[in-house]
Amino acid sequence: MTEIRSADALTVRHLSDRPLDLGPTLAPLRHGVGDPTFTRTTDGAVWRTTLLPSGPATQRFVADGERSVVVQQWGPGAREAADRLPQLLGEDDSTDGFVAPPQAQAAARRAVGLRITRSGRVMEALVPAVLEQKVQVVTAHRAWRHLVLRRGSAAPGPAPAGLRVVPDARTWAALPVWEWHRAGVDPRRAATVARCARVAARLEETATLPGAEARARLEAVPGIGEWTSAEVAQRALGDADAVSVGDFHLAAAVGWALTGERTDDAGMLELLAPYAPHRHRVVRLLFLDRRAQAPRRGPRLPIPDYRGL
Repeated sequence: MTEIRSADALTVRHLSDRPLDLGPTLAPLRHGVGDPTFTRTTDGAVWRTTLLPSGPATQRFVADGERSVVVQQWGPGAREAADRLPQLLGEDDSTDGFVAPPQAQAAARRAVGLRITRSGRVMEALVPAVLEQKVQVVTAHRAWRHLVLRRGSAAPGPAPAGLRVVPDARTWAALPVWEWHRAGVDPRRAATVARCARVAARLEETATLPGAEARARLEAVPGIGEWTSAEVAQRALGDADAVSVGDFHLAAAVGWALTGERTDDAGMLELLAPYAPHRHRVVRLLFLDRRAQAPRRGPRLPIPDYRGL
């Protein structure tokens, strides 16, 4: 990693020894269209914010060839953000021994630079995952957008309009009932976020623990189950094997992609078992290739709006 002198930003060039596909690698960190913490601008740059122990940081990523990315950082957390870049860009993600299933091999060839990111920021992955529990994703993304815009802080540096930094744990823990209500978040999910925020320091430590131990600590918090811990592991912990068991659509989609038939969670795990420890990687590839698109049955469910209750 090479630093580039800049008057207003800490700028580094990250050069990998293998292909790096910036967009798909960072895409899981975005929670819906209009996510205030993540955006792409018309010049092709990826912008994101993060809240680190040293403070908030804004990052701007620009691909510069097949293996090179130029990243600018602003804010009190700029130096720490730069130091974390190799993990964020998936340098720890190894595909040694991985052979994609036949249904995903075309995607694997096209997405040779796809990495499993490791943000290391557990609460930043955990809160949106809790908001996505047992609701339609559009509802969860709307709530995330509302809460970050209302309770987050301004992004450091010359950030695009509307970019914000996530609230800190103290803010999440102290959010009043009426704020959750305005965001359309029911009391159960709101209480889960508050419980997580009160033990945020212990949860952030999971970024340094082995995978099974990390997920066990996450799931020790009431309201955090196997699905939620997997969603966090995929983003914050760099876990290429974490499968989101309990997802409303995933098992059917994976079954359809691999066999042409829908299946349940048990069937999905059986189908993915030969690909451990790369089961999440297989799922990512299947979705990149749009194979995991099981035909819909019946009408769409209505989207509940808790703000009017």
